[in-house]
Amino acid sequence: MTVKLTWYGHATLGLEVDGYKILVDPFFTGNPAASTTADAVKADFILVSHGHGDHVGDTVAIAKRTGALVIANFEITNWLQQQGVEKVHPQHIGGGYHHPFGYLKLTFAIHGSGLPDGSYGGNPAGFLLTTKDGKKIYMAQDTGLFGDMKLIGDEGIDLAVLPIGDNFTMGPEDALRAVKLLRPKHVIPIHYNTWPLIAQDPHAWARRVEAETEAKVHVLKPGDTFELA
Repeated sequence: MTVKLTWYGHATLGLEVDGYKILVDPFFTGNPAASTTADAVKADFILVSHGHGDHVGDTVAIAKRTGALVIANFEITNWLQQQGVEKVHPQHIGGGYHHPFGYLKLTFAIHGSGLPDGSYGGNPAGFLLTTKDGKKIYMAQDTGLFGDMKLIGDEGIDLAVLPIGDNFTMGPEDALRAVKLLRPKHVIPIHYNTWPLIAQDPHAWARRVEAETEAKVHVLKPGDTFELA
């Protein structure tokens, strides 16, 4: 099974897994790095890592238009239902569930999670997806470096998606340390260059990662797709 991952800019991802279309943190409207628009994307499932506006993004509009099932923590799914989203699946950190596209576990993340209207957004999370043929994809989303990334790495990660922008998340130095803890086969950097505050050189980072680890880095432009065979 080939997994296709598209980076739409910032931390917004699209996955195609076993015929299912999955959007992660769908921030299109107001995203200067977005490669498409909220009304153009398709989704069977939407994953929301935490409550900040640049991650909840267009979830409500896309879920209502497509009928996608939204997977997020309990507090965010409750909030989404109050916004009129009908199909939600709450999970929490450390808990996994066998969805049609694979086994999805919410992982620890060091960040905030307040929702756009100031409501409590619960704990931020990353995502560890195990596909039906055993591929392991870790999407850290917004987080600082934490030592238990080594435990995630012990799962045997095929692809890690990591923020490198600094200021709000890991910067290049800590993201390099994260790669060393995770020991993935492939890495994709995200959450950089959306605004000047998080400007980074992903190619310079990629050279360091490949010089100091065995991981292969794939620097995507917004709209590019990486295939994990």
